[in-house]
Amino acid sequence: MAVHPVTLTPAAQKFVLHWGEMGQAWGINRTMAQVHALLFVAPQALDAEEISRLLDVSRSNVSTSLRELITWGVVRRVHIIGDRRDRFEALKDVMETFRVIMAERKRREMDPTIALLEHCVHEAESGGDAEDYTREQLEKMLEFTRMVTTWYSQIDRLSTPALQRLFRGGAKLATLFGISGTPAPETAEAKTGKKSATG
Repeated sequence: MAVHPVTLTPAAQKFVLHWGEMGQAWGINRTMAQVHALLFVAPQALDAEEISRLLDVSRSNVSTSLRELITWGVVRRVHIIGDRRDRFEALKDVMETFRVIMAERKRREMDPTIALLEHCVHEAESGGDAEDYTREQLEKMLEFTRMVTTWYSQIDRLSTPALQRLFRGGAKLATLFGISGTPAPETAEAKTGKKSATG
């Protein structure tokens, strides 16, 4: 399989730069986000030297970013017959990338948070009346965090076509819950309540 030098088109450059900025906003290293963006739009697997050249960053920075991206599961190492260099490619399926990133964020962020909140609630319970307010607030946060992780688990079980339908149906969901530009229709109970109040 022939490997041709890769160049970044203007559109690809804009995407890579923006993805790096977004990565920083999400608490991810800028170079790591740029490496992921580059591999996502690259038509073929790239080696570390090519990535370093295209992004104009050091090899050591690229190597660190690649190791982290492989740990996340959004980049994998590939080999080409006749080429002794390691090459790297990103997941190309957007939905699969979403699943992998969400699962990793849950493992790194939500699971430790739930464990900490459970410990804090238990500690507050043994603190007597002085800890009642703190315990109530922590229990609220724990319940919410558990609810979010349960929601994620349910979403993750959906097939890719079902997940796409869910995302595309966002406007319908917004209308259903009354958060679109059009007010949600009143229920029969609400109408009856209004009549009673004015009658």
